[in-house]
Order: sequence, then C-alpha cells, then structure tokens
Amino acid sequence: MSTAKKFIRKFKDEKTLPHVVTSLSGLIADENSTMKDFEDVIKMDPTLVVRLLRLVNSPFYGLSQRVDSIGRAVAYLGMKNLHNMAITDALKGIFKEKVKSRIFSREKLWLHCATVSICAKMIAERIFGDNGDDAYLCGILHDFGLIVESQVDPTKFFAACEACQAGDKITDREQEYLGTDHCEIGYLLTVDWKMPEAIQIAIRDHHLADGDCAPDSLTGIIQIAEYITGQLGHTALENIDAILPEHLVVHMQENMDEYQVLIEDLPEEMSNAEALYGG
Repeated sequence: MSTAKKFIRKFKDEKTLPHVVTSLSGLIADENSTMKDFEDVIKMDPTLVVRLLRLVNSPFYGLSQRVDSIGRAVAYLGMKNLHNMAITDALKGIFKEKVKSRIFSREKLWLHCATVSICAKMIAERIFGDNGDDAYLCGILHDFGLIVESQVDPTKFFAACEACQAGDKITDREQEYLGTDHCEIGYLLTVDWKMPEAIQIAIRDHHLADGDCAPDSLTGIIQIAEYITGQLGHTALENIDAILPEHLVVHMQENMDEYQVLIEDLPEEMSNAEALYGG
C-alpha cells in the first residue's frame, strides 16, 4: 500500500464525509439520476435542508421571491450546485477544527481554499465562458490533502511546514518528511469520492511548475486562481508562493485587462458568496 493510501485509510478511521455527500457524489456520477433522486437524499438530512433553503434565499442568488420548498430549491440550484454546497458544508467543519501550530492554520487554509474556489469559478465563467461549477469544487478540494496530513501525522506535517522557505515547493518538503504530498492524497480521495476526472487531474497536478496544461483546463484555472489569490495574500502557508508555469504567465499577460477587472471584482464576489464558505 502506498504512503498516500495509508494516510487516507488512517484519516477515514477518524473522519469521513457524511453519507449524504457520498450519496450525492454517486448521483452526480450517474447520468440517469434525476432531480427527484437528489431531493430524496436531501430530505434525509434535516441540517442540509435548512442549509439548502438558507442558501437559495441568500444574497448570493438574489431571488425576488422566497423559496420554501425543497423541490423548488433543488430545481433552482441544480444538481452540481447542490452537490458543491453539500461538500462545502461538510468540509468547512473539518477545516475549522483547532490545531496547535505556529505556522499552519486550518482557518487560514479554509480562507485560501474558499478564495481559490470563488476565483476559479470567476476565471472559468468570465475568461473562458464556461460553467464554473467544477472549477469551484476543484478550488474547495484542491488542498484537502493538507488536512489529512495534519490529522494523521501532525508532528511530521508541522515539521515539513516549518522547513519550507521562500521559493520552496511545499510538495518537496512533504515528500521529504511524510513520503507523500497533499496532491497525491487529494487525487486518491477524489477518485474514491467519484469526482469528475478533470477535477482529479487538476488536484493531482496543481503544483506542477513545468506542465503544459491548457489555460482553460481545470488544472490551468486552479493554478491561475492560486497565483492570483496568493498575490492578494490568501496563501495556504506563510512564505509559500504559487509558482505559475511560463505558458500561463503568457496567457495572463495576453488577457491582462480581463484579469485586472476580475481581480478588482473578487472581494465583492467573495462577499456575495459568504453563504457558501462563511459562518
């Protein structure tokens, strides 16, 4: 068994995503699933029902009339939005547990992932004209492997964090101290959770500095989003900056006007989306 798989097995002994989340992931993966299937799963979790209705009536969607029906809420949000909301809600509780470390904060990591997710969604939709749901989900999940490492072997994980210096790649220090890294762990988890293959690949490759991913691929979008949010100070760890491959630097330079507007609008978009990642 690989080191990454051992980390995941130990993590699952202590933590796991709620059954409703894995059920929704299965429905997303099944092309024959219906809105009624989603509604039936949601009804089994009263907490999620409250969350769903609060979200659909939040400023993020700006509806003129209040939605009080589960069926209408599910129909309005759509399957992927509902799935993303459930995953975000489940992960938020895990991210916000307190851990003792001078250099690593789960709260800070959550803000980083939330910012990357919103930025990635904006890039997909504004720059490339694509649906941003998968980009959002990828952003929320991309650094979850760090949570697994900090939970399973905090001593070695914190040592790896402490060893990181400006210009270092966190994955190099993880491999040195832990024998695996959060990209590998995150990749295997998303395979287990039946996430779309593009999300699996983006999480596996989001720290590759010499890749040739297309700018409009999920891998390219997440790398750009991490770079932008890092420049704004929303990093996962102190002293660790996202390294943007040269071809993505060129892409951003060629579309600088559009990216400048996006960056200016990011704080407002985060504020509007607070129902998804705040609280």
